[in-house]
Amino acid sequence: MATNTDQRTAGELADTYAPQIKGKIVLTTGVSPGGIGAAFVLGIARAQPELIILAGRNLTKIQQTADALSATGVRARTLEIDLASLSAVRAAAEVVNGWEDVPRIDVLVNSAAVMAIDWAPSPEGYDSQLVTNHLGPFLFTNLIMGKLLKSSAPRVVNVTSAGHRLSPFRFDDYNFRDGEYYHKWLSYGQSKTANMLMAISLAEKLGPKHKLSAFSVHPGLVTSNLAGHLKLFGDDDSDMILMRDLDRIMGNAVGWTGFGGIIPCTPEVGANVYVYAAFDPDVAAHNGAYLLSCRLADPWTDTVRPWATSPVEAERLWKLSEKLVGQEFSY
Repeated sequence: MATNTDQRTAGELADTYAPQIKGKIVLTTGVSPGGIGAAFVLGIARAQPELIILAGRNLTKIQQTADALSATGVRARTLEIDLASLSAVRAAAEVVNGWEDVPRIDVLVNSAAVMAIDWAPSPEGYDSQLVTNHLGPFLFTNLIMGKLLKSSAPRVVNVTSAGHRLSPFRFDDYNFRDGEYYHKWLSYGQSKTANMLMAISLAEKLGPKHKLSAFSVHPGLVTSNLAGHLKLFGDDDSDMILMRDLDRIMGNAVGWTGFGGIIPCTPEVGANVYVYAAFDPDVAAHNGAYLLSCRLADPWTDTVRPWATSPVEAERLWKLSEKLVGQEFSY
C-alpha cells in the first residue's frame, strides 16, 4: 500500500500544466460526484480545456459533475457507458465515433472501477469485476483509438492501485471456474494488474508509430465512494480480514503490519497523479510506466510487483483480451 506523499491538489497541478491543458479534449470515465475522476475534471477546468467528456453508467450522477463543470465556463458533454457489458461498451464507442463535432480526443482517463465486489457474471459470462475494470476499458479504448490518434500526442491513463500486489493475472483461471472458486480480492488484484499491463502494451504498440503515451497510476489510499459497500472497519470487518489473509498468503508485509500507518487523502489530492500522467511534458519519456505520488514508481521501495510490469505478461494479456472481447486490434 502507499500513501500519496505529494499533497498538491489536482487544481494546483493544473496551474503548473496550464499550457498543456488549454485547448485539450479530455474523456474521463468514473466521474460521479465525490470520486477521484470528478476531482480530476473539476481540477483541470481552471486551465481551459476545450471540452471534457464525462462517461458513466448513471447519467443523473454524471450530469451533476457536468453542471459543476459548466458553472466554471468549461464545455462538458455526457456519455452513457456501462463498462460491465461489452455490448454496451460497443454502443458507447459508436456514439463517440459518430460525434462529428469532436474530431479528436487528446486524453482518455480510464478511471471507472469497482473494488472487491461479490461474484456476478457479465452478460458475456465473464467475471464482472474483470469486465468493468479491464475488458470494458480495453475494448472502449481500442474502439475509439481512431479519435485518439487524431491528436498530435494522445495520452491514455489507466487508474490502477497497489492492490495489484494481491494477484498476478490468472491466465489459466481468470474466471475462477465461472465463480465456483471466486475470491473478491484475488479478482480485484488481477484486474489492477491488468490495468498496468494494458498501459505497457499501448505504449509498445502505439508509442513509436503514433506518439501515443500510456501510463498506469495509483492515486494512493483515497477517501471516496469506491469501498462504500465493503465491511472494512467496525464490528464487522470481514472484508478487511479477507484481504489481510490474502496479503499474508502472498507474503505482503501489510498482511501483518496493517494499514495504520497509511494516511488517506482526499479525492482532490488523489487526482493529482491523473493530472501528472495526462499532462506532464517530461513523463512521456517513460512511456508505459506506473506512476504514484506524481513520480515514477520505484520497484526497490514502492509496492511494484514484477508480474504487473512484464512486457511478456502484457502481450499475453493483450492477446487473451482480444480473444475475450472477440476482436483483434493491430497497430
